[in-house]
Amino acid sequence: METLKNLQGLVSRLEEKSPFYQQRFKEAGVAAADIHTMADFEKLPFTDKSDLRNSYPLGLQAVPDSEVVRIHSSSGTTGTPVIIPYTAKDVEDWAIMFSRCYQYAGMTNEDRIQITPGYGLWTAGIGFQAGAEKLGAMAIPMGPGNTQKQLQMMVDLKTTVLASTSSYALLLAEEVARQNLSGKLHLTKGIFGSERWGEKMRNRIETELGIELFDIYGLTEIYGPGISIDCPEHQGMHYWSDYLYFEIIDPETLKPVPMGDFGELVISTFKKEGAPLLRYRTHDITRFIPEPCPCGSVHPRHDRIVGRSDDMVKVKGVNIYPGQIDEILKNVDGVSSEYLATVDHKEGKDCVFLSFEILAGVDQARVEKEVKNSFKSRVGLSIIPIASPMGSLPRSEKKSVRIVDHRFA
Repeated sequence: METLKNLQGLVSRLEEKSPFYQQRFKEAGVAAADIHTMADFEKLPFTDKSDLRNSYPLGLQAVPDSEVVRIHSSSGTTGTPVIIPYTAKDVEDWAIMFSRCYQYAGMTNEDRIQITPGYGLWTAGIGFQAGAEKLGAMAIPMGPGNTQKQLQMMVDLKTTVLASTSSYALLLAEEVARQNLSGKLHLTKGIFGSERWGEKMRNRIETELGIELFDIYGLTEIYGPGISIDCPEHQGMHYWSDYLYFEIIDPETLKPVPMGDFGELVISTFKKEGAPLLRYRTHDITRFIPEPCPCGSVHPRHDRIVGRSDDMVKVKGVNIYPGQIDEILKNVDGVSSEYLATVDHKEGKDCVFLSFEILAGVDQARVEKEVKNSFKSRVGLSIIPIASPMGSLPRSEKKSVRIVDHRFA
């Protein structure tokens, strides 16, 4: 079995070259020679972000300094940042995967891609650029912010593809409509990552910018964005199984979930050299899609990310994910894509305030009642709905905050 052989090779390489995993294997009492079956592999310890933070700055490095050509880092907004070293082969492999993403989205070397995610230590901007250069497309490396300049370049350079977070794409779409620029655009596609987003937002952006949208997935610890993307069928996201091994586990029991069930995505890297990872818990919630894709690709699929096991909030014993709120709001007529759920403790009990935007002319009382009833029936929790006009909730050039918990502030 090719997968088992690749995993055995990874474990052997970690045992030989990674001081971090040498210590982990010693603590767990396991050795590469013990891995004979997939069941043996599934007994190996997981790696979590806390392990990576504890290895700051370069404790994950598994090659000599002379082989490291670049470092990237997570944002570090919730603690010590994670530093990931890359070899020249890591950089090349990542560009190959990203170029493959572009090809799955139907891009060619005739396209012009405007890159709005950030550069620097973050992996997004430079990942989008390296993939474009590998494909031979024209990269327009704008980086984030300066919306008016973004729109000027989009018009003047005849950008055909927008790389962005969905939140910033929505902001751009609203500005395009406000400034009546749609007739001057040449956009055909949008490739969006870094945050999960629902059908309402997807439909708004597609309609207002007149483009086809593609989800792209990735994380700094595993190269960066570009490790999976959806194809023109838009029935799940293809991941590069020749570079990565995916598992989906129950985040509480840490056991594999039945095929097709949602759980937490766990990733092992077959080929990564600078900082290879074994059974890395992403905390992203998704599921495998076992059926062959109509597009004919041999690469397997996972579903869109519906949330994170660590951005879930529990209220009165009920788990709430952003993905559940998206699903509820998309089925209510007159409700837009933007929302903010605020959890608080009032008068001795927990409560959820759900703020969302509605279209002009919509009956506020009707919509609030429908959202409240739908939330109760689908999630099992009573909420306090707050409908407000379009544009009343904050927009972001980066990731939008969807759930805020004030109970422990």
